[in-house]
Amino acid sequence: MLRRQALKLGSVVLSALTLGGWSLLRKKGSEPLLLSARDDADGKHYAVGYRLDGTQVFSTQVAQRCHAIIDHPERPIALFVARRPGTESYLVDLRDGKLLQTVVSPPDRHFYGHAVLHKDGQWLYTTENDTRDPGRGVLGVYRFDDERLVRTGELSTHGIGPHEVAWLPDGETLVVANGGIRTEAESRVEMNLDAMEPSLVLMQRDGTLLSKETLAQQMNSVRHLAVARDGTIAACQQFMGDASETAELLAIKRPGQAFQAFPVPHHQLQAMAQYTASVAIHDELRLVALTAPRANRLFVWDLDSGAVRLDAPMPDCAGVGAVKDGFVVTSGQGRCRFYDCRKHQLVGQPLNLPSGFWDNHLHVI
Repeated sequence: MLRRQALKLGSVVLSALTLGGWSLLRKKGSEPLLLSARDDADGKHYAVGYRLDGTQVFSTQVAQRCHAIIDHPERPIALFVARRPGTESYLVDLRDGKLLQTVVSPPDRHFYGHAVLHKDGQWLYTTENDTRDPGRGVLGVYRFDDERLVRTGELSTHGIGPHEVAWLPDGETLVVANGGIRTEAESRVEMNLDAMEPSLVLMQRDGTLLSKETLAQQMNSVRHLAVARDGTIAACQQFMGDASETAELLAIKRPGQAFQAFPVPHHQLQAMAQYTASVAIHDELRLVALTAPRANRLFVWDLDSGAVRLDAPMPDCAGVGAVKDGFVVTSGQGRCRFYDCRKHQLVGQPLNLPSGFWDNHLHVI
């Protein structure tokens, strides 16, 4: 009996050391771990992790295509969230890619591709569609029970078709990009293009609405978010209106100010083909990067002045994430690239990562 107790205690200590080592590794800023969803040439879906130098950490086949990824603040685990209108998200061990749990959405719900995890590491919130009232946005609320997620309830997003959700720097205020589009279960077909209701919502994590703001063009669907350490919110859009129209596809909400268009030159807006995929902020360099895959272009601006820092061609550019000296950008068709942003002239170089089939999001640890 004493031997069994000793073995059990040893297992607990080893687990604590392992998790402690993972936490220390994160803080020391070792070689970044790039997390994304990726398909292969046969259309099979994978949750993948690579080091910046191209080393594959894992490639785990999953049943449904994933979109965004959220990692745990202390444990070596991450949730790969189902792409709309998926019903399965995947909890993965980041050390070896082991699938720990398949999180299934409840009946009459499906995932919208994004989630956030509270700083205490216990509570997780996912954007979801209430298909009984198509498009009514909810945040599914989940809690960790050991290393498994258990659904405990849901909150309204105070809007329609929520896509990305993020935290303000206080770690208690949620930012929700309500895309404003109604869709039914198992469908990506838009039901209400003549009556869209996109919005940017700030809310407490108990569900209390703090603010709800809109952009000038009703058919400008607010989709993806990046939040700077000072609380500046960047939101990128997809325009659902007439092909001849030009929409403001990047918006900004600075602390204490209204949600409004970022000063993107008109010729760049025209070049975006009414569609953006991913946005990222580099806090140290005060830059904001945006991918426009239909236009095959990557853009970088000064976050404070709005000055253009980069307008570069990149085939089907997809996910973008900030790393120490700049941005990493993946591609749906071509090579992934790193852009060194430390000098006035931004320099790009190909990375030793697999080419093509990357999803529109990249998460960097």
